[in-house]
Amino acid sequence: MMRVPGTAPAISVATLTTPIGRISVTAVGRAVRAVQFGGPPRRGPRSSLLERALRQLEAYFAGRLRHFDLPLDPAGTTFQKRVWRELGRIPFGDTVTYGEIAAQVGNARASRAVGGANHRNPIAIIIPCHRVVGAGGALTGYASGIERKAWLLEHERRLR
Repeated sequence: MMRVPGTAPAISVATLTTPIGRISVTAVGRAVRAVQFGGPPRRGPRSSLLERALRQLEAYFAGRLRHFDLPLDPAGTTFQKRVWRELGRIPFGDTVTYGEIAAQVGNARASRAVGGANHRNPIAIIIPCHRVVGAGGALTGYASGIERKAWLLEHERRLR
C-alpha cells in the first residue's frame, strides 16, 4: 500500500484461523502493530507486510517456523517496550520467569510490573509473552487464556 505524503500510514488487517482460535493481525505502515486473539473475520486490502506476517504465523502453527522475521511497532510505554524486547530474546521452546525478565530490564523487584507489561503485549505469539511463567514454572496469567498459553508452550516443546 502506498502512502500519500501528509496522510496517516496505511492500515491493513486480516484474520487467520489457527488451532487455538482466530487471530487478527494488524499492520500499520511498514510494521506489525498487533496480533490478537478473537474478533470477527476481516478481509480487505492487504499489504505485502501483512501477507508476510500471515505466512509466518501459518508456518509457526504448522511447526515450520521458530523465529519470526518481521518489523514490529507495538504501542506502549517505555517500560513495556523494554519488557517486550526482552521477551523477544527468549529462545523458542524455553521459558523464563517474571522475576528473570524483571532482572533483565534492570529492576529485579519489578516482577508484577513485568506481569502487567506482559498482559498488555499487543503482538501475541511474535512477541512471545506465552514463554513467561511464574516462579517454579507455574503457568500463570495469559491475556488470551491459560489454555492457549499451555498449547503454545507444548507446541514449541514438541518441536524443539
